[in-house]
Amino acid sequence: MNARSEPAEAEPEQAGPRTSARPPLVRELLLVAGLFLVYKFGRQLATGHTAEAFGNARQVWDWERALRLPDEGAVQSLLLHGDALVHTANTYYAAVHFPATVAFLVWLYLRRPAHYVWARRVLAALTGAALVLHLLFPLAPPRMLAAAGMIDTARVYGPSVYGPPATDELSNQFAAMPSLHFGWALMVAVGLIVATRSRLRWLWLLHPALTLLVIVGTANHYWLDVLAATALLGLALAVLRPPHRRRCAVPSRRAGQGRRRAAAGRELVGAAR
Repeated sequence: MNARSEPAEAEPEQAGPRTSARPPLVRELLLVAGLFLVYKFGRQLATGHTAEAFGNARQVWDWERALRLPDEGAVQSLLLHGDALVHTANTYYAAVHFPATVAFLVWLYLRRPAHYVWARRVLAALTGAALVLHLLFPLAPPRMLAAAGMIDTARVYGPSVYGPPATDELSNQFAAMPSLHFGWALMVAVGLIVATRSRLRWLWLLHPALTLLVIVGTANHYWLDVLAATALLGLALAVLRPPHRRRCAVPSRRAGQGRRRAAAGRELVGAAR
């Protein structure tokens, strides 16, 4: 009697974010470059409005005091204990923001393509919403507000990424709310925590924590700028959900040997009938 044939077992599925196809590199470079140009152009549209920006700054300062938020000056006083410390904070503000975000996207593109697409969409949504708020609510930073009693640490100790507001054509210094410095840093940490499985991945939260201390201590942002960025990022994350990570069902050597022995046993039983 012929042996009873058994259906072949399907190969284990390994689909998931780790094995998703990467988007075309040239298209992504053009897309990211386009988003950056829109970002810069949008910030330029928000330049000027000096009187409105200072009026909003005084209003934000009053709101923070009414809410009994900590004085930003207390954070700055900690940095001013040493020239090296405040210089390091200024350097972190000037040199980490863009490179850290670019490195984050490059790593995701190479190692977690599905998470890359998700993170790029979240960052684009966050930045677009921030540009709208910059246009609707121009805001002078605390380093420009006399009532804050803070100094421009970048101008005094260096390095500085801003020139005089009246002649600075590369940036909009009246776009303090929300803080994209903090929003992007928080997204970098969230993205790496979601996309990795290391027990130490929560240490990535040190990046937004340090960014928070730096942007407040250098008098570039108010506490409310940080809260606004966090709220916008939370909304973007609620709408744009990360891809699900599925465990790769790759059989172990022992499991494979067990299945082969079971299949051989079934063939012997069928052959004896």
